[in-house]
Amino acid sequence: MSTSTTEPVRDSESVRASEPARGSGDAPELTFDVLVIGWGKGGKTLAATLGGAGKRVGMVEQFDTMHGGTCINIGCVPTKTLVHDAEQRREDDDAQQFWARAVERRDTVVGKMRDVNHHMLADLDAVTLIDGRARFTAERTVQVTGGDDVLTASADVVIVNTGATPTRPDLPGIDSPRVHDSTSVQHVDPLPARLTVIGAGPIGLEFASMFAGYGADVTLVNRRERLLPDEDEDVAAEVTSVLEGDGIHVLHEASAVRIEDGAGSGNSTASEDSSASGSSSASENSSASAVVVLRVGSEERRIEADAILLATGRRPATDDLGLEQAGIDVDERGAIVVDEHLRTSAENVYAIGDVHGGSQQTYLSLDDFRIVLSQLQGDGERTTTDRVAVPTTTFLTPPLAAVGLTAGEALAAGRDVLVASQKTATIKAMPRPKAVGDPRGIVKFVVDARTDEILGARLFHVDAQEVINLVALAMRTGTTATQLKNGIWTHPASTESLNETLGKLEPLEG
Repeated sequence: MSTSTTEPVRDSESVRASEPARGSGDAPELTFDVLVIGWGKGGKTLAATLGGAGKRVGMVEQFDTMHGGTCINIGCVPTKTLVHDAEQRREDDDAQQFWARAVERRDTVVGKMRDVNHHMLADLDAVTLIDGRARFTAERTVQVTGGDDVLTASADVVIVNTGATPTRPDLPGIDSPRVHDSTSVQHVDPLPARLTVIGAGPIGLEFASMFAGYGADVTLVNRRERLLPDEDEDVAAEVTSVLEGDGIHVLHEASAVRIEDGAGSGNSTASEDSSASGSSSASENSSASAVVVLRVGSEERRIEADAILLATGRRPATDDLGLEQAGIDVDERGAIVVDEHLRTSAENVYAIGDVHGGSQQTYLSLDDFRIVLSQLQGDGERTTTDRVAVPTTTFLTPPLAAVGLTAGEALAAGRDVLVASQKTATIKAMPRPKAVGDPRGIVKFVVDARTDEILGARLFHVDAQEVINLVALAMRTGTTATQLKNGIWTHPASTESLNETLGKLEPLEG
């Protein structure tokens, strides 16, 4: 199959607007049982499953570099590959060379996974791949454009799976070549000696932690009074302490006003709040910089940087999809409105993944696949309301994982609450973080005092991204805090924190 991004293509040959059309009109016309727009986790899994069952499936993707979806190409997999490599760097490693090798490995991992994902659909006879930009012209009909070439595709069922894109605030100077989003910063060259991250949500926190690991002098701009304002204060304080201990300068109640050109080199002072690290991480060949002008409280402050990362969130990618032509409703943020079965306002049109708003997680897109498959081939009973105790992980070093209620949320809900909280370094039954050289963090559980039900957990430690899945499963299956406390776990393992921490539950007064 051709992988041109300038032509809409079908199977092994290009379909051009000038070729004879099948049906009426000038553009070639393709018909399918199911048409999927966007090659994300849920979309590709649905296409593979239905195509494998003999359904005629069309898969439209705007860019050949996105075959496989956001997660494997520019999201979860490449960023966590870079996070892992940052954790392997030692002080005497040349940071610039180390970064270059890490980016090369990132690209190798992505390339292999993209190829596998491409073939999972391209090798199915019932699936047709179409590269180009889709736009609805009717309820279940789209026009796909690539360069000067156009084709029309229609189907009995259409799945919109176009994901989300980074938001870009309207700031003077935002078009500076020094400004990056979460995609472009993965290939920033050279490694910036000074990086300013605007936005302290999960993406901002992850990249700040990661680039600090590579040796960059990082300033994190947080518009709130503290980091993680939705978390309990002790958890947020521990995360802040770890980030600051890694040399990250956190500015609270700060917002960007504008971005200006700077004249400094990569070796000049990092900011008026801190000095540059002075290590070989500095991009010594840098000849220019940018200045981020901030409002911090009532003061204006200027931060000089070699690179700026905008981590101000992501929004559903629905611009210019022609949704109004299909009768598909969107909300005020541009997210496609769906019901609990992921049905849109248009008949037999579904929306899955980040495009319908809510939590943007690959594993939720996979669950969206299950819900839609239940509609198309099952009993139709599976819905979004079935989701209970969905965990999340922010891949700091160490990772911060969460599931369920915070202590504050549980009290506000009127629950009688027991809480257990321990610094990771103090948990005697959990030697693994010490063994691997990173005992930082905190473990916190919230338990219903009457039922022994686990209401929530915050795990900030080595292996937290794995242990949180066990806790989430316990919450979904009704496994009690006492049962987890008395569980038999391998040794040494981070899971052993459950034995000790859940033995320290105490009442929490409102």
